Amino acid sequence: MFTPKLKEALDHVQKPGRYTGGEPGCVIKDKSKVDVRMAFCFPDTYEVGMSFLGEKILYDILNQHENWWCERVFMPWTDMKAEMERLQMPLYALESKDPVREFDIVGFTLQYELSYTNILAMLELSGIPFYSKDRDENDPLVIAGGPCVCNGEPVAPFFDVMQLGEGENMLQSICAEVEKAKKEHLPRKELLLRLAKIPGVYIPAFYDVSYLPDGRIEKIQPNEPGIPAVVTKAILKDMNSYEPPRRFVVPMVGAVQDRASVEVLRGCVRGCRFCQAGFLYRPMRERSPELLDSAAHDLCRNTGYDEISLSSLSTSDHSGLEEILDRMNTWAEGEHVSLSLPSLRVDNFSESLIEKTNRVRKSGLTFAPEAGTQRLRDVINKNVTWEEIERTCTIAFRSGYTSVKLYFMMGLPTETMEDIEGIVETAQRVVNLYYSLPDKPKGKSVQVTISVACFVPKPDTPFQFCPQDTKEMLEAKQKHLLESVHSKKIKVNYHASDTSYLEAVFAKGDRRLAPVILDAYRHGCYFDGWEEHFKYAEWLECFDRAGLDPQFYSRRVIGLDEVTPWSHLDYGVSHDYLVREYQKAMQGVTTRPCNRACSGCGANHLLGGPCFEYDQNLVH
Repeated sequence: MFTPKLKEALDHVQKPGRYTGGEPGCVIKDKSKVDVRMAFCFPDTYEVGMSFLGEKILYDILNQHENWWCERVFMPWTDMKAEMERLQMPLYALESKDPVREFDIVGFTLQYELSYTNILAMLELSGIPFYSKDRDENDPLVIAGGPCVCNGEPVAPFFDVMQLGEGENMLQSICAEVEKAKKEHLPRKELLLRLAKIPGVYIPAFYDVSYLPDGRIEKIQPNEPGIPAVVTKAILKDMNSYEPPRRFVVPMVGAVQDRASVEVLRGCVRGCRFCQAGFLYRPMRERSPELLDSAAHDLCRNTGYDEISLSSLSTSDHSGLEEILDRMNTWAEGEHVSLSLPSLRVDNFSESLIEKTNRVRKSGLTFAPEAGTQRLRDVINKNVTWEEIERTCTIAFRSGYTSVKLYFMMGLPTETMEDIEGIVETAQRVVNLYYSLPDKPKGKSVQVTISVACFVPKPDTPFQFCPQDTKEMLEAKQKHLLESVHSKKIKVNYHASDTSYLEAVFAKGDRRLAPVILDAYRHGCYFDGWEEHFKYAEWLECFDRAGLDPQFYSRRVIGLDEVTPWSHLDYGVSHDYLVREYQKAMQGVTTRPCNRACSGCGANHLLGGPCFEYDQNLVH
């Protein structure tokens, strides 16, 4: 399986374990008995991709079909990319070592906008034409899924198929159609027409976009008969209908998140106005405590992991969280497995949760107030008060914690320098709280870490209409933040503003950006999400050459009735609702969580009925 070229390449790179495959839990099949082969491509390094739960879920589902084989592909690091180019070695899948170009389906996950040039790098290494229009019957079907598909228009010309929403059923339907098409020797276009009938499947080539003289979009319309004017996302109505994976591929090289993980629920009830995932994955759907306990136990036994993460956007919102923890603790403590809750909320944190998750070892505590003042927290609908932050930190400190991480954003709509000062004031109040407690840990000092991200307005959120702060505005706020810190007990981390700028351009961009992305790749831009490889000046030159102003996408206020690049893509939440939430934000008015009162977002039509039984007491 290891060709002489591969062996030579591995001799010259850091971490050759990224490229060898053969890990415990990987699926190997007999090629002669396989009808459909899919290369699941993660456009970042092995360590990042092996942390991605979505790939683990789909890898498990597809490989349960005896005659389908899903394999993994990751973006080679710079040293391996150079070796592959030098040796003229094609990109290959880890399980079989076969070239990606030989697969039926090459699927990319679009998790974040700054991975787009990596996709082009992987296509080039595979010998697959960049643009969908340039591929023929001999080329694989290049598809995409993931959250960035909600506005995948900047990269849409590179893909044959894009998947809106949840992949469990949709990807299986695509594979089934590909299998039939192969047996029937169906032309590529006929296959695409069949695929377009699958719920959630979007074929970019079947839609034409026209523009107004000022650069805004005039209309987006189908160019083939029978193609829907609007594509609605696919959704898994019942989370219990699919078990979480009971085995994982265990990485050879330490993944960024190297632990077992089980998805306890999907969606979120909170409605934070900046949070794209909170709207894309609506409505919230839970898995049963019994299923979660059984799957988690098997997963730990099968992988050997001694930590399991109960993952979701809002784990502490699960109505049966206490029961889940009680069930898992019947075996976890005896088998020295620790339980972690990565998405704890300030307003439902409790001594009980600490006790039930700290029986084996303590994990770090992270909370996300997101904004430093109550005024701004109301604007973004965070629904968190200082009293709740104080209560939560008091519980943590009394339980023996001496460090807390607080997540914030800067550049939020309506933000002032007072709100920036509020971030530091919040951290200082947490420090003061620690020293005011008589029952704090003895002989230890406190450490509060502030982590501040730059706000990026995203599609399908109430803030999609808002401009992003300029690079200069964000840098001024970062400087003011640092100058406002006067305690050695407070540590500040913040993200670079120039990468956030590009993220905003792609998040709200249209198809005219595809040539810019390709030009940037040809001028050496890839691994844009890695600060040490990000070439900001090069990107600006690419926009110049294309005659496009990136601020048209990042800084322009979008009209409430404007046709957007994503107007033909329906994720369940209605446009009218986003407008209402935007208007409430500008007035500083909050909206209650979905499980306490329905705010009429429209996502219930995906389920065919109410998201919750509102006659029950759902407040927990």
